[in-house]
Amino acid sequence: MIAVLHDGPITATGTVVLAHGAGAGMTHPFLADVARELAAGGLRVVRFDFPYRTENRRVPDRMPVLQDTLRAVVRDHVRGPFVLAGKSMGGRVATMLADELGAKACVVFGYPFHPPAKPTQLRTEHLATLRTPTLVLQGDRDEFGSRAEVALYPLAPTITVEWFADGDHSLVPRKASGCTRAGHFAHAMAVAREFVQRQLVAHA
Repeated sequence: MIAVLHDGPITATGTVVLAHGAGAGMTHPFLADVARELAAGGLRVVRFDFPYRTENRRVPDRMPVLQDTLRAVVRDHVRGPFVLAGKSMGGRVATMLADELGAKACVVFGYPFHPPAKPTQLRTEHLATLRTPTLVLQGDRDEFGSRAEVALYPLAPTITVEWFADGDHSLVPRKASGCTRAGHFAHAMAVAREFVQRQLVAHA
């Protein structure tokens, strides 16, 4: 049984399936805040836990299990047009299945382009041919892929990267930067809502 949470109106014209990152489940404050903001914009949001979180294991499931879980959530909990979204690992899984599942769009909060301190272990091969319109919200100094690093990757033209000044993997800037966590989060959600709504209308 896959643990699932729902946010937003059941009558919404589109659903966002929101996957969590490797270190936290669907109730993590960041994911809960994202779900709340998307729901406030009139979208239906489905959050869920991958099996390892449900079973209180620390090590994430292998990719085939992660993918099968997302497939099952879309199959059992989505009716009508939908968007895949996720934080870090969840966003990676979403981008890997977006074309296959027929998502109208994909949104990633901090894509893990490579493991920290391992810049040659890229997780970008499928991003070069991704057909689904995709928005990546990425911090300038993200240790999983900084602005300077990502500029060198061959990303598909369907992918838009929105950069956040001095942001880390959760878009959080340092105090000395003059930017704030709240400001970055508000901007990220405004951009994400507009992108999702635009793609749902464009592909209605």
